[in-house]
Amino acid sequence: MSLVRWDPFREISNLQASINKLFDENFRLFRAPEQGGLVQGWMFPVDIKETADNIIINAEIPGLNREDIKISFADNQLTIRGERKKEIQEENERFLRLERSYGSFCRTFTLDVPVKPEEIKARYQDGLLEITLPKQDDIKPREITIDVEG
Repeated sequence: MSLVRWDPFREISNLQASINKLFDENFRLFRAPEQGGLVQGWMFPVDIKETADNIIINAEIPGLNREDIKISFADNQLTIRGERKKEIQEENERFLRLERSYGSFCRTFTLDVPVKPEEIKARYQDGLLEITLPKQDDIKPREITIDVEG
């Protein structure tokens, strides 16, 4: 019989994987306010960064055409929504594993800085959606030169 060294981090990693699976499988229902009910949905990852002139949102939404993604902006809230259709199973094939998420998605982000809605730009390429929201001029940081008398 051989001894196996106990690794507490392996146990934690297994626990984390089990909890992630539990959440992934059981909490995919999101409330859609405009529909008044529960819908099957999935959530895509985003990065949001701020520069001196813009708020930039990068969202990973692979496997869609740009016509499938709708972006709206109202009351300082940006909403990204769409739907990824489930692949149709052909007669002579079966899925052995199905991990990709399908169905409707909707994410809303509230911005805490005023932006110019008429100048918002979006670009979708290779599964990455980039939205540029230009800041209003009155909130952009200014550099002021101070003359020191001495």
